[in-house]
Amino acid sequence: MTDSDTILTDVSGGLMRITLNRPDRLNAFVPAMHLALRTALERAQDDPAIRAVLLTGAGRGFCAGQDLGARDPAKGERVDLGDTIGTYYNPLIRQIRSLEKPVICAVNGVAAGAGASIALACDIVLAAQSARFIQAFSKLGLVPDAGGSWTLARLVGEARAKALALTAEPLDADTAASWGLIWKAWPDDQLMPEAEALARRLAAGPTLGLGLTKRAIQAAASQSLDQQLDLERDLQRQAGLSDDYAEGVSAFLEKRQPVFRGH
Repeated sequence: MTDSDTILTDVSGGLMRITLNRPDRLNAFVPAMHLALRTALERAQDDPAIRAVLLTGAGRGFCAGQDLGARDPAKGERVDLGDTIGTYYNPLIRQIRSLEKPVICAVNGVAAGAGASIALACDIVLAAQSARFIQAFSKLGLVPDAGGSWTLARLVGEARAKALALTAEPLDADTAASWGLIWKAWPDDQLMPEAEALARRLAAGPTLGLGLTKRAIQAAASQSLDQQLDLERDLQRQAGLSDDYAEGVSAFLEKRQPVFRGH
């Protein structure tokens, strides 16, 4: 399998669709897959014609996290997991979070370990009702990574985050939605049509304003109210000078649908 085969990309109508493509391994990550995904996200960041990203998985699962088949510590093949995290997972999570365009994740099956962390790093997460979120790390004597310990606690609170991480019990999609871990759960056959419709709607939206909104909400977790008020002022100044804002106001006054250009 070549580097490019580990993910599939398709760009149309301002939307980049990225599919994790190792279905025989439940789309578990290997270095080539990390590099291919990061290259695709770099393209999404740099290309003004790409205004939203939809991430999903091929086959029956979204992502099982790290591919454990490449090494067996029981045979003395010890690996510095800190190096693996620092080299591959942390840059990927930072890239998703800093991409100033909407990133929608459609969890089409199991999301386990770092696979769950990657899904939850996205801006809007939809899941098939058959999907399961599993903090599988404790089964291996490990700790949540790829931002999982940070994301879980902020989304569902410390008590639930600890229970999910310590027990590794699967969380079904409907419960994940009711807890606020994800946005919505859909019947399996409706997931991809709904996710694509949402992604295309955002791709046709005011890209600058959406990106600035993402930045503001993510910053709120680490700032005081005074700091956040100042940030909102600065970001609103930037958004207010955009062509999309002018179009939005014109469309409102003219009682028509806006046609945003993404700048």
